[in-house]
Amino acid sequence: MERVDHLADERNKAEFNVDDMKIVWAGSRHAFDVSNRISRLVANDPIFEKSKRAVMSRKELFKNTLRKSVHAWKMINELRLSDEEGIKLRSFMDQPGFLDLHWGMFVPAIKGQGTEEQQHKWLSLANKMQIIGCYAQTELGHGSNVQGLETTATFDPKTDQFIIHSPTQTSSKWWPGGLGKVSTHAVVYARLITDGKDHGVHGFIVQLRSLDDHSPLPGITVGDIGMKFGNGAYNSMDNGFLMFDHFRIPRDQMLMRLSKVTREGKYVASDVPRQLVYGTMVYVRQSIVSNASTALARAVCIATRYSAVRRQFGSHDGGIETQVIDYKTQQNRLFPLLASAYAFRFVGEWLKWLYTDVTQRLEASDFATLPEAHACTAGLKSMTTSATSDGIEECRKLCGGHGYLWCSGLPELFAVYVPACTYEGDNVVLQLQVARFLMKTVSQLGSGKAPSGTTAYMGRAKHLLQCRSGVRNAEDWLNPGMVLEAFEARALRMAVTCANNLSKFENQEQGFSELLADLVEAATAHCQLIVVSKFIAKVEGKIEGKGVKKQLKNLCYIYALYLLHKHLGDFLSTNSVTPEQGSLANRQLRSLYSQVRPNAVALVDAFDYTDHYLGSVLGRYDGNVYPKLFEEALKDPLNDSVVPDGYHEYIRPLIKQRFRSAKL
Repeated sequence: MERVDHLADERNKAEFNVDDMKIVWAGSRHAFDVSNRISRLVANDPIFEKSKRAVMSRKELFKNTLRKSVHAWKMINELRLSDEEGIKLRSFMDQPGFLDLHWGMFVPAIKGQGTEEQQHKWLSLANKMQIIGCYAQTELGHGSNVQGLETTATFDPKTDQFIIHSPTQTSSKWWPGGLGKVSTHAVVYARLITDGKDHGVHGFIVQLRSLDDHSPLPGITVGDIGMKFGNGAYNSMDNGFLMFDHFRIPRDQMLMRLSKVTREGKYVASDVPRQLVYGTMVYVRQSIVSNASTALARAVCIATRYSAVRRQFGSHDGGIETQVIDYKTQQNRLFPLLASAYAFRFVGEWLKWLYTDVTQRLEASDFATLPEAHACTAGLKSMTTSATSDGIEECRKLCGGHGYLWCSGLPELFAVYVPACTYEGDNVVLQLQVARFLMKTVSQLGSGKAPSGTTAYMGRAKHLLQCRSGVRNAEDWLNPGMVLEAFEARALRMAVTCANNLSKFENQEQGFSELLADLVEAATAHCQLIVVSKFIAKVEGKIEGKGVKKQLKNLCYIYALYLLHKHLGDFLSTNSVTPEQGSLANRQLRSLYSQVRPNAVALVDAFDYTDHYLGSVLGRYDGNVYPKLFEEALKDPLNDSVVPDGYHEYIRPLIKQRFRSAKL
């Protein structure tokens, strides 16, 4: 039977070439080809089917994840996929599991912190999956405060071994993915102690389970921490706990690229700069920002397609009702999220460049840009993951009651994504790191040391502290210079205000503690400026494809002006804009919504997501929502029988009022 495209009319309205936009979204023709081919490879493989996850028991779900993970690994080997293709395949599998931590944390930790000899030994096993690893840092009592970790690694010179020990209950490793049931090894972070001296937190490669029968080794207590938020979702991952009881490992299993302990027990720092660790941190955080754009794009794709399918109110004399997407209230909530998905995509692209730049500088022992790169990536990780988790939930609400159904894809997407606000750094803690960097930068403004990178605008402090926006009419808000100046003035003035308020405290740390909320807001303003500036740089550059550049410009200014509208209080209180200019921004925003409206479905088609990857009845490519909702409802185990289990035991006695009398 021929498939009917219920969204064909929407697609015919597009004023740009969707195939060209797909290339821009992917980053290159090569990247698009890889993503398109691998996503369809996964979608067409029945082993990767995922529609039953919600009704699986935890054990069934976990075993299903093991099956998919091993199948994915076999495919990667049998098809001889490249690293790039393998990463894409695991991503499109769309089920959190031990492979994520093995390849995403365990292997990079050894690459970044292990000596050449250690890398040769351990990566030869890890790359063949002959050992399975995880990253055991977070403890029951300490997450963000890594320096507060309690697990100890005490060197015993008599045996040339480290004794790994968990001295308290709160020192238990808690949360590492893949740890609970799968990993045979872990990179464990513990306090290094030699001859009674604490040298701080270091990494150690520790075998946890037998390679013969998978049982935990003597001295190790390990298990799963239990059910987590949502049905399916992250419950496919065996997040675990781990305790050591004076567990011994050879000395050469300390990761020794940056420092080592000699046979005699002497602690020696290596010639390799410790700053190299930051290269890995930048890589991980740029990956998180890229993932934010992907997750938000999935939610926006579902909400946009369904908003075009759904009709409600507006009919006269029994005529056709109005598409929900035509209501300005829907556009005002949906289109800024569509713009955000593109904004995060392009700032993610820029972060890939930044990672390459930082890596090259580190190899040349140039550490000058590290503090700025660290602050920038910390802030963008925080800002994009917070906005994405909030955006996914907003998309669920944009889909009305049906968005609450598991088969909409949105509840599980939210449950899977929201931990990103916590892992790799709590979002508020990260913004405070940005704030410290900004306060230091402001304090150096008069010293002759010019701010660089994403803080270069602060070098024009004299102008930005005095300037007034030149916006006279709504169209002026499409001028990139005027938009950037408003965001720069707001960010600088908020940072300078915080610095001035800090200077009133005799104790700077006490002042910092008192002003935490203001400092977070200043850091957020700085990060929003970065995203706006990178989006503007993208759309002002060369972009090929019929009508593509115009659509991206519309999205760019929707993103910027919606932020201005949302944070108008900041812009007004810092005199970065006037109330009248704020009203003009809103007028321009409404005009931009009207221009995006006929292109909305095509703009989400450009993400090139398969129905399998979206996992949503509401977001189906063909828009055939209502019959498929019924199909999904009838699949539920409750509908296996017409009369439910428990009818004769509970419902019938209730209706017939035939209760057995009970003694109270």
